[in-house]
Amino acid sequence: MTNERRVLVHSDKLALAGSVAARFITKTVDILDDLGEAHVVLTGGSVGIAVLEAINASSARDSVDWSKVSFWWGDERWLPRNDSERNELQARAALLDHIAVPAENVHPFAASDDGITLEDAALAYAAELVEAAPSGAAFPRFDITFLGVGADGHIASLFPHLSGIRETELSVVAVTNSPKPPPERLSLTRPALNSSDRVWLVLAGADKASALGLALAGASRDEVPVAGIKGRRRTVFFVDGAAAAEVPSNLIAPSY
Repeated sequence: MTNERRVLVHSDKLALAGSVAARFITKTVDILDDLGEAHVVLTGGSVGIAVLEAINASSARDSVDWSKVSFWWGDERWLPRNDSERNELQARAALLDHIAVPAENVHPFAASDDGITLEDAALAYAAELVEAAPSGAAFPRFDITFLGVGADGHIASLFPHLSGIRETELSVVAVTNSPKPPPERLSLTRPALNSSDRVWLVLAGADKASALGLALAGASRDEVPVAGIKGRRRTVFFVDGAAAAEVPSNLIAPSY
């Protein structure tokens, strides 16, 4: 099975979200049939949340046995627990509060009002990953990892030219100098993200075209962090037409 990057182009953001939602439901059912459980990494951003809303709206939503699915996050803003800008809160409103997923299967990052430091929060999440991992591993078997892509090519909270994208040992980093507000964040690292069986990158808009084109053309991960992301089995970019403007035609596929 190839893990070569592929790009699936959709007509607009609405069609994009609906297509990814349908694929996610089908694939998750297959994973549960094969493995008995699934670990999914969520992302924030308008498109990422639109996908979760589309999953929730799907008539096939409850074909998934949600009691066997565990949810993690690729990154989080260091904000109070009930801040509407937290990825966790947005994901709960979009999907998690509407499905029969046990509370212990949902693994949010700590919040700034939890009484611990940012650095201790990173260590705590790394420990939680180890606890859910197979013996001797640093992370669970991530089956599907959702990622958005910034106009600068950042993924999760790993930004160009900052130390996070260069981290090779840790699974979680504390970010103190994000160029996007808020400056303090928590993020999975490239090794953790790349341990995923499937990485699904979902992006829309003309402002993403340059970063996507550069990543697929072989830019360095320091310059364009998304260039350093590749799932173990599949790496798929789900995009709208505007975001695909600079994608080499040989990488665009109708299906996979």
